[in-house]
Amino acid sequence: MTATIFAARAAWLPRLCTILGASLVLAACGTKPEQSADLPPLVSVVTPGLSEVTDIVSFTGTINARDEMPITVEGEGGRISAVLVEIGDQVKKGQVLARLSTSVIEPQVNSLRAALEEARTSAELAAADYRRAQGVAASGALSKEEIERRRGAAANAEARVKVAAAQLAEVQARRGRTEIRAPMDGVVLTRTAEVGQTATVGGEPLFRLGRGGEIEMRGRVAEQDMAALAVGQPTKVYVTGVDEPFIGTVRLLGAVIDPDTRLGSIRIALPSDRNLRPGAFARGEVVVGTGKHPILPQTAVLSDTNGTYVMRLNADNRVSKLPVKVAGTRSNGVVIESGLQGDERIVSTAGAFLQPGETVRVAEPAQTTVAESTQAKGESR
Repeated sequence: MTATIFAARAAWLPRLCTILGASLVLAACGTKPEQSADLPPLVSVVTPGLSEVTDIVSFTGTINARDEMPITVEGEGGRISAVLVEIGDQVKKGQVLARLSTSVIEPQVNSLRAALEEARTSAELAAADYRRAQGVAASGALSKEEIERRRGAAANAEARVKVAAAQLAEVQARRGRTEIRAPMDGVVLTRTAEVGQTATVGGEPLFRLGRGGEIEMRGRVAEQDMAALAVGQPTKVYVTGVDEPFIGTVRLLGAVIDPDTRLGSIRIALPSDRNLRPGAFARGEVVVGTGKHPILPQTAVLSDTNGTYVMRLNADNRVSKLPVKVAGTRSNGVVIESGLQGDERIVSTAGAFLQPGETVRVAEPAQTTVAESTQAKGESR
């Protein structure tokens, strides 16, 4: 009998401890279990206010030479005998970049030069013979037929001089094309020419020149941002590995939008600089305006199939769904273009778990507006 009573007491002992422990916890909190379950959700709220926002259009692209010209062989090809420039060299119009071998064409030039001298000598003898015939024509020593023959011989000799001169000029022009010259002032961007290489007409360009060393950035801009851009706007261009931005201007805006990517083209004129190398990745920023807009934490801006929205807290601490339009993002939050006046109380966290019309509790301490927070950060700096 005693053993049975002892066993029953031992079985109830853990349950009694659990009940006493729960009672102590509830007594310390001063809240009953059913009261804790009935409390509204606890949320954080922010009043955004209005902050000064700079509207910036950002885009990416590459650095390019503004006007790039490929240099190839003109006329006949040949073997390269000398290369006189390197990549990055500044060259002047007419400067020799490379030379082709003249081992074949030089003998032709010498041969035609000798033929021209021979033709000139023959023409001089024929002209002198005709002049003598004209001197004795009055005396009747020569017949009219003989005089005409000598006149024709002199004319033929003079024609042969012109033919020889034209042939020599043609071969000299061909020899001149063995010197590959710069067609304009610029900088050597690429060079594939090597000594001993056979250059052919229509082959790969031996050099590429950038006219005048002028550099530009070529980028792609989102369709919705094209309307805010205009030729002449100042632009900051950031290049990988260079801390300071390069200052340029919008030189050209594309006339069409790519139907596949919904992007338009933009070209930024840049100053010549050794750090602006064609082919380098670049990021551009154009300031298109300033204004005051509400700025919210990213956690406060939600979206669904109907668009972007926030959860607004009414005077009676009930939440409602408020559609907004986002203008962009900044380091301190999301910029709201329309839908807010700035004095609303917006749920900054846990808004996705709330339903319109639901009553909530606001976490203490009282909220600080995003505009005030941004101003405080600026003053602390």
